[in-house]
Amino acid sequence: MAETPAIAFLTLGCPKNEVDSDRMRGHVLSSSFRIAEDLDDADVVVLNTCGFITDAVEESVSVALDLAEWRDQRPGRHLVLAGCMVSRYQDELAEALPEADALIPVADQPTLLAVLERLTETSSGTTATPSRTGGGVSEYLQVADGCFRTCAYCTIPVIRGPYRSRPLAELTDEASFLVSAGARELVLIGQDTSSWGRDIDGSDDVSDLVHALAATPDLSWLRLMYVQPDTITPRLIETMATVEPVRHYLDMPLQHVSPRLLRSMQRSGSGESFLALIARLREAMPDIALRSTFIAGYPGETEDDLDELLDFIAQASLDYVGVFPYSPEEGTAAASLPEQISDAERFDRANRVRDVADCVSVTRATRLVGSTLDVLSEGTDAEGFSLGRWSGQAPEVDGYVMLDRSVAAGSIVPVRIDTTCGYDLEGEVLV
Repeated sequence: MAETPAIAFLTLGCPKNEVDSDRMRGHVLSSSFRIAEDLDDADVVVLNTCGFITDAVEESVSVALDLAEWRDQRPGRHLVLAGCMVSRYQDELAEALPEADALIPVADQPTLLAVLERLTETSSGTTATPSRTGGGVSEYLQVADGCFRTCAYCTIPVIRGPYRSRPLAELTDEASFLVSAGARELVLIGQDTSSWGRDIDGSDDVSDLVHALAATPDLSWLRLMYVQPDTITPRLIETMATVEPVRHYLDMPLQHVSPRLLRSMQRSGSGESFLALIARLREAMPDIALRSTFIAGYPGETEDDLDELLDFIAQASLDYVGVFPYSPEEGTAAASLPEQISDAERFDRANRVRDVADCVSVTRATRLVGSTLDVLSEGTDAEGFSLGRWSGQAPEVDGYVMLDRSVAAGSIVPVRIDTTCGYDLEGEVLV
């Protein structure tokens, strides 16, 4: 009997896209289709695209064109484009990228099996309820999708729609499944994680969600990312400080510190209020690791605004900082603002901010030399290095702890930190 078609997945973009891809894999695993880990073994490739900014769209198009060449190397192969770029440009893509055999926007990802059936002329033979696949040491748990905010530079509401919290019972069930499949850490994500519950009848808020997820049997670490500063309440700080296994780590996108620019961005806050918030977080959790992101070169940004941002970053002493040059995106309010800054100047300003942020972050890392940290092993990488992360490092974005010997993936071991290499740490396993 001939084997059923094999489906491969490639994912571009953020952790939300990774979760979407994992859900689509779950649909495939619930059917008679097979998962292909290698492109050479695949009959269909599903490229989950990013469409947040122009650079991401260009990368998605480039990868799609490369995959079109892969498809043409053997009869019967197919290319499916899914995700954010499709949601943002679906009407234009059918004409602009005829190389794609099918387009699936974010909202239509549950239709994947029907698309695969049509392309391969094969019945999906669905036999189970689709779910996440799991199996990783660390897994993302998406608590909500979409966004209710109207940030002037952002395309997310167009791509993913209005804010939609996932039900508490659904999240606790998924958390239990992921931990039973091997996850030691769950990372809470969403466009605005800490606004969870705002659209659900009742009084639950993100602190209630954190308490419920923290009770997941055998869960070792629980981490919060994409937490907007205006939603960090005293209760959330207390919950983070006192509830195990919540990590003393917080990712909060500030974007800028100039009150005038923040108002133009349709955001709130100021450098002064952000410093006060950081002080409250560090008072409650002296060992907390803090990450943020900033935009440089936003329309109307002056040298004084930039100096204010640089001074803030030096004073705030954040552990990790992401810096992005402003990208004028079609359909956003900011793209039509006066006083647009040239591409070259935006990139120059982003590099200036990044240089200061890197200096601060590397200095923060060196303070850990000589300390002993609990490190979650991620096993061995492709080059044979044993890697892990301490609780102040989120997956994929904050570097690693390089271990002096092999440790089974998923183990949490004490490690004495001996030296640093940029954001990365190196240490000796003590057991």
